[in-house]
Amino acid sequence: MSDTSESGTSLDPRSATPLYVQLANAIAQQIASGALAPDRPIPSENRLAEEYGVARLTARRATQELRERGLVVTVRGKGSFVTPDAGKNGTASDA
Repeated sequence: MSDTSESGTSLDPRSATPLYVQLANAIAQQIASGALAPDRPIPSENRLAEEYGVARLTARRATQELRERGLVVTVRGKGSFVTPDAGKNGTASDA
């Protein structure tokens, strides 16, 4: 599997930063750039795992990190969606 997504963002498994944080940062960057629009779904955990070449648990933890930052909300049975406020400043609680 590859560690580079279709968008060209690569994750560094040798970095001191955990992979789930790197993945969350990559998705947060997509939200900030407008590639992932407010009130629209982010890719599923399975899709993120496949796209970035990480374990599904890593993708799940990255999604949890994004929820903790206030960038996404998860609706059971539907998926995770970018929060309406997330696109305005890129990160809801990145300060």
